[in-house]
Amino acid sequence: MNVLLVSTYELGHQPLHVASPAAALTSHGHVVRCLDLSVQQWDPVALDGIDAVGISVPMHTAMRLGIEVAGVIRSLHPRMPICLYGLYAGTSHETVLATVADRVISGEYEPPLVAWFDSLDGRRSNDVGHRGGDGREVGVGEVVSGTDPRIVHLQRGRFEVPARHLLPPLERYARLSAGGEERLVGYVEASHGCGFNCRHCPVPTVYGGRIRIVGIDTLLADIDQLVAAGATHITFGDPDFLNGVHHSRRVVAAMHERHPELTFDCTTKVELILRHRDIWPELAAAGCLFVVSAFETVNDDILRTLDKGHTRADMVEAVDVLRSFGIEVRPSLLPFTPWTTVDDLVDLVDFVAEHSLVGNVDPVHYSIRLLVPEDSLLIDEPAMAPYLGDYVPERLSYDWTPSDQRTDELQRELARIVE
Repeated sequence: MNVLLVSTYELGHQPLHVASPAAALTSHGHVVRCLDLSVQQWDPVALDGIDAVGISVPMHTAMRLGIEVAGVIRSLHPRMPICLYGLYAGTSHETVLATVADRVISGEYEPPLVAWFDSLDGRRSNDVGHRGGDGREVGVGEVVSGTDPRIVHLQRGRFEVPARHLLPPLERYARLSAGGEERLVGYVEASHGCGFNCRHCPVPTVYGGRIRIVGIDTLLADIDQLVAAGATHITFGDPDFLNGVHHSRRVVAAMHERHPELTFDCTTKVELILRHRDIWPELAAAGCLFVVSAFETVNDDILRTLDKGHTRADMVEAVDVLRSFGIEVRPSLLPFTPWTTVDDLVDLVDFVAEHSLVGNVDPVHYSIRLLVPEDSLLIDEPAMAPYLGDYVPERLSYDWTPSDQRTDELQRELARIVE
């Protein structure tokens, strides 16, 4: 079968979530073409000779863009089978399945994605079990049928080395400016899912506090090919790199042994920065330049409502711990929530300045407004009840009103400035 895999947005990185399933599909005998609309122009000619389409939706922006792309494809080829897959695939699934897609797959999507394409090609696939849209388990060897359009697959599996040769070169993607030079960046993931259940995060709604490890041999082979393609820095894009801390240490040690010149960054919670403070000398020596960590806000009450597991004081300590080993923190922020006041925003800016983090925070973070997608853990949070409105499918989020009405106007103005 001739398959087109489409990526719309992966934070400026070469799209792993197209390269990895492309390898899996190729190993099953499918002919795969890849299109990354973040760096390539859309052309209807891309659909010539294509039998079915998969659209990668690993995050909110990608899902919104992916729905648009699916709509365009459906308008051009009404009978083209279309699947949306990735972390956000289940969002607004009823609307999506009714209009632009035949299948949505979340979680460890590769086995059911391969099984779906196999079934379209008239083949049976040795797929492992997964939950269908009705919650039932689909067993080994069972064809993924048209009666089961929404799938959440969480079974462990093995991965092929991503087929990056099907994508534009690394030179087309975001670079890291460090030490007076620009470095080509390779993006990988050592694990999927997360062991925590922060209430505003989309990951727990799919993984439910579970993690899935990517095999070290596959991961190292991918890093090898990224280095061969020119990468001198690796971004570990796991939801939390220290969820499987022993696995992560083994990966970093092996990577450093093979490629001692490589630098890297990772993402982890404030809580884990402090819990595993003994590993930072080791990671620094192996080339860790910075850590992305979801600080979100400096209001401890809001942090508790979000179930972040840290406080303002913990954030200060985390900055100090990492800097003692020459590692910088790049905080991600969530300034605008239903409970945010103007004073909270002033306090946040003061905190960033006081701890010399101004250059470490991407400006867009100052304008981010809480999203409440379908199945969000916040929906049943009592503190959310007074502010929660209706679900808005085109925004893939519930509407909400702020306790301090002035913050909405400020958020809109900040969003206009950073755009």
